[in-house]
Amino acid sequence: MTGKLWGIGLGPGDPELVTVKAARIIGEVAVIAFHSARHGRSISRGIAAPYMRPGQLEEHLVYPVTTETTDHPGGYQGAIDEFYEQAAQRLAAHLSAGRSVALLAAGDPLFYSSYMHMHRRLADRFETEIVPGITSVSAAAAALGTPLVEGEQVLTVLPGTMPAEELTARLRETEAAAIMKLGRTYPGVRRALSDSGRLADAYYVERASTDRQRVLRAADVDEAQVPYFSITLVPGPTPNTPLPLDDSAVSTESATGTAPSAGEVVVVGLGPGAPEWTTPEVRRALSEATDLVGYTTYIDRVPVRPGQRRHASDNRVESERAAMALDLAKHGAKVAVVSSGDPGVFAMAAAVLEESADPQWSGVPVRVLPGMTAANAVAGRVGAPLGHDYATISLSDRLKPWEVVAQRLSAVAAADMAIAIYNPASTQRTWQVGAMRELLLEHRAPDTPVVLGRDVGGPDESVRVTTLAALDPAEVDMRTLLIIGASSTTAFETPHGTRVFTARRHRGAPARHP
Repeated sequence: MTGKLWGIGLGPGDPELVTVKAARIIGEVAVIAFHSARHGRSISRGIAAPYMRPGQLEEHLVYPVTTETTDHPGGYQGAIDEFYEQAAQRLAAHLSAGRSVALLAAGDPLFYSSYMHMHRRLADRFETEIVPGITSVSAAAAALGTPLVEGEQVLTVLPGTMPAEELTARLRETEAAAIMKLGRTYPGVRRALSDSGRLADAYYVERASTDRQRVLRAADVDEAQVPYFSITLVPGPTPNTPLPLDDSAVSTESATGTAPSAGEVVVVGLGPGAPEWTTPEVRRALSEATDLVGYTTYIDRVPVRPGQRRHASDNRVESERAAMALDLAKHGAKVAVVSSGDPGVFAMAAAVLEESADPQWSGVPVRVLPGMTAANAVAGRVGAPLGHDYATISLSDRLKPWEVVAQRLSAVAAADMAIAIYNPASTQRTWQVGAMRELLLEHRAPDTPVVLGRDVGGPDESVRVTTLAALDPAEVDMRTLLIIGASSTTAFETPHGTRVFTARRHRGAPARHP
């Protein structure tokens, strides 16, 4: 005989809201199964713990991802689907051996629950029974203490992950609403409530039925402090009794009549071109942003996400982009300003921070997340030409006069350091590469190695090693990065191509003793 699979609804959090039947089954089954994120703390197991007995087997099903990024070839959905298949196999092994399994589910097993994924995979092979539980919608309404719907009113349950525009449309059409799956989606939910004209009638309930329960007006919520286990309610009937609101958590908007500064600006670097060079930290910031701001070419490298607004512009309006990002954040948006490479290297971080010094943006937090630089990417393709001291110089004279560029080139060349040259040429700037070569030849030998890296990490990548004397300005454009070697830079041929390194020990340095 095979075992029986039980889908056990545990209710919203208070162990006393577990049904009598659920408590009995939890104590009788051979195996207790439950989910958690990678931190290992399971809310469901905590609720069920008073009803478990010693000696029961436990199957701890750990999600491989929740809100973070993944390198799974199938992306987020591929990683989750694979996890559910493996979890189903683990439970099937117990059921095939004749052991009954209770799979715990916060709330109700068939209401936005992970249990349903196991049900689809196992119910056609094993006896299955569902024990319903109190949903978070009911618990939140009880916490609010006012009727949710009455008479012929319609209640619409909406996921907060829905695009803000669609949330807005549905909120306009329904008498009452419950919005679930909040957390990082709350800025979009709040915007939808405001745009639909329902914000003043909306309430927020956090961790309903637990000792950490909070009830607030939706307009008074700190968007940066919203946990996943929270819900927004828009009751159909107008409340006619006092509500148990947490008056200690009133927002700036309620207290002063001004809009809260709940948003932020995060300046991110995508890396030079290849998707795998974008860090997990940056991917997470991009996925959490309500708005993306940046040069069109860089914005186009970011996958489209439903509900996320994209503000693309020309590459020559850095100050305007920075001001737009800060203004969006001032009004509650979580903005990612997108740069290629590293945002702090000839990119948007400096522009945003300079603009943020204006007193009008004083309440807007700005963070900078690093990325791989183009110089490092090009250097890695040929070895280690930046293995010792080096300088980075932009050849563009759009933001500084050529005289300053020339002075810096001469100073660095005289100091005998390798140089990474950014922005060497464009359709309007065609003579600077030749002028740079002549300046450097006053201090460097004609056979000094030079690396030309174009579109590194992109579909048109090309990397070539030449010498300073042979450097042809016609081969250089805006997508090219140059690395000019120092006197200690060596290029040599291998079966796998030209390799270049700059010795870590400068010529003339004393030998190290054992």
